[in-house]
Amino acid sequence: MKKSIILELCVVPKVFRTRFTPGPVTRVMKLDQRKIHWIIRQKQKGVTTKQIALDMKISRRRVQQIWKSYAESKQEPSIGENMGRPRKPFDEREAEVIGEAYQHYRFGARMLETVVRKVFKIRISHNRIHMYLKAADLAHEDAKKKNRRKWVRYERKHSLSAGHIDWHESGWSDLKVCVIIDDASRMILAGGEFKNINTENSKLVVDELVERYWWLCPMRELILDHGAEFGANRVREDGKWDSEFKKHIERHGIKPILARVKHPQTNGKLERWFGEYQRHRLAFSSFEEFKEWYNNRPHGSLEFEHLETPEQAFRRKMRLEMYFAIGHRLFGL
Repeated sequence: MKKSIILELCVVPKVFRTRFTPGPVTRVMKLDQRKIHWIIRQKQKGVTTKQIALDMKISRRRVQQIWKSYAESKQEPSIGENMGRPRKPFDEREAEVIGEAYQHYRFGARMLETVVRKVFKIRISHNRIHMYLKAADLAHEDAKKKNRRKWVRYERKHSLSAGHIDWHESGWSDLKVCVIIDDASRMILAGGEFKNINTENSKLVVDELVERYWWLCPMRELILDHGAEFGANRVREDGKWDSEFKKHIERHGIKPILARVKHPQTNGKLERWFGEYQRHRLAFSSFEEFKEWYNNRPHGSLEFEHLETPEQAFRRKMRLEMYFAIGHRLFGL
């Protein structure tokens, strides 16, 4: 084929070279009771569904929906009431699966949807799960969760790179709880329930951490707030501070990191865990039983599609030298 012919074929015909100008953007009109009344009156006058939809800037399906509701009940439909598809009632199988899944995992609807699909091999939407949980008084609306978060989540790459320590008072008992949570895996590494919040009990939790994990790998950093039990309430103007607790953790090679004042997000992983403790602790006979349940339950901030637990994430995120330590402990290599 000659070059000139090829060029002619590549030229876009003039009819297709017209500049495209988008039309005006149609705004969707929000309906209220007065507009519902007007739509019904127009239908009674014989105005077409298409024309009403254009005038009200809504879909024809919406006009048909309003007219059908009026034709069946002879009453004007109320905004927000019975305007959508009727809800399908629960069957016994769904109720049994959701009840069993909640008793075992104690998740909310969003995370239970994945668990039900993965473990029970049934697809139930989180809206239907939430409807069941509310009916069983196992879930409630939380206005705080509807607000967009203003901070960005962070986490360390490897297990035992950093941990968080803090205290919590339950309110339903005179016992107080103190735990250390691994930043990378969300696994509870050490902790317990005590009668008093003080430095000595805080040191006991650190000693448990050392006893359990120092053969594997010492923790590098420990993030804590300005609580008096850590002696961190006496920070000098130059930002330095000293306390019995600080000296205790530094003897184990741990670097203390103070959280920002009035910034609970720094210890947000522990704050989130305290919420789980508050909601579910009484379902277990002991703190150790609750801790084991939590560490072996899928966590929404990990690889939740694979139902990864904090304990599994702890192993997955271990540094290479930690595997050598395990081999040496098991086989003396």
